[in-house]
Amino acid sequence: MGILEKIKEIEAEMARTQKNKATEYHLGQLKARLAKLRTELQAPSSKGGGGESGFEVQKYGDGRVALIGFPSVGKSSLLTLLTGTESEAAAYEFTTLTCIPGVIHYNDSKIQLLDLPGIIEGAAEGKGRGRQVIAVCKSADLLLMVLDATKPLYHKQILTRELEAVGIRLNRQPPNIYFKKRKTGGISINSTIPLTHLDDKLIQRVLQEYKLHNCELLFKEDCTVDDLIDVIEGNRRYIKCLYVYNKVDMCSLEEVDEIARWHNSIPISCSLKLNMDGLLERIWDMMALVRVYTKKVGAKPDFAEPVVLTSDRGGTTLEALCRQIHNSMVQQFKYALVWGTSSKHYPQRCGLSHQLEDEDVVQIVKKKVNTGEDGRGRFKTTSDKPLRIADREKKPALKT
Repeated sequence: MGILEKIKEIEAEMARTQKNKATEYHLGQLKARLAKLRTELQAPSSKGGGGESGFEVQKYGDGRVALIGFPSVGKSSLLTLLTGTESEAAAYEFTTLTCIPGVIHYNDSKIQLLDLPGIIEGAAEGKGRGRQVIAVCKSADLLLMVLDATKPLYHKQILTRELEAVGIRLNRQPPNIYFKKRKTGGISINSTIPLTHLDDKLIQRVLQEYKLHNCELLFKEDCTVDDLIDVIEGNRRYIKCLYVYNKVDMCSLEEVDEIARWHNSIPISCSLKLNMDGLLERIWDMMALVRVYTKKVGAKPDFAEPVVLTSDRGGTTLEALCRQIHNSMVQQFKYALVWGTSSKHYPQRCGLSHQLEDEDVVQIVKKKVNTGEDGRGRFKTTSDKPLRIADREKKPALKT
């Protein structure tokens, strides 16, 4: 029996099992077994020979945004409008067969936008090159799920379910669970708050499914069995997602107003170029990019080329800024002067752990480096006189 047959058998057993207090332990084991099989399904094949080629492109710019959705919803048209990159658009499905990159120039930053082929139901199992599309989605900082406003609303649920099956969690934070494998000592389970969805027996059943007999678990929030399985798997990707409803020019004003009020949703129209500026603003807000302008001593700040930081790529601290400029900057760092909304007064003297905010101005002061032949720097900090009195040069007595 193959992996797909095992997955369908477990899903059928979970569907016919009643959910109550007596069956929650059995369902927990089935969920753990299903997660293991899906991880095996996504793993590359160990057989030799050339497999199906992917279409990963090199990362460029300050962030990466991927377009995902069903065929013929307007992804290629949206890429052309936002980046100017020509992507073939036609009335038939699967017009785009590979990954087409483009660059959005917005607020002095460069954001890479990827147009991916349309996915269909069953993409998590490899249908329609779904594995290659989802692999590119895992490398993105933000997903734009393009939906047709004239189609049924369950299309969003289908796409979300396909992404969930391969370990992509949309608009969620990682569960606050400390997990560590040990060689000896048995299983240690602790929690800082009462657990309403888990108990020790259910946790041990899940750990037994993964053959973990020595580990340490600390729950810092009320989690479910799905959160526990995600932490044990350790390969989940938590990505922000913006739901873009295209073709709203074919809907009524009441429907457009309702779509605009949904959480993380925005209505647009590629054919009439409606709400393109609003879409760029939402992309900027969700990516939370931080522009930092550098300043030399005695000179004006350089507002032409900012250093763009983000919490998904290294963080937004002064240390992350130094590492992005040069790796040796952290060792040479002495202090920094910061102007902007993150400082309490202008300028504020800050250390490496200071959190920067958008449009801050930073002047970095480095340590003095010994560059002289005698081991001293440009400005001497010690005297040239001998340390002992006996070694001092005796001057002749003054003539009287």
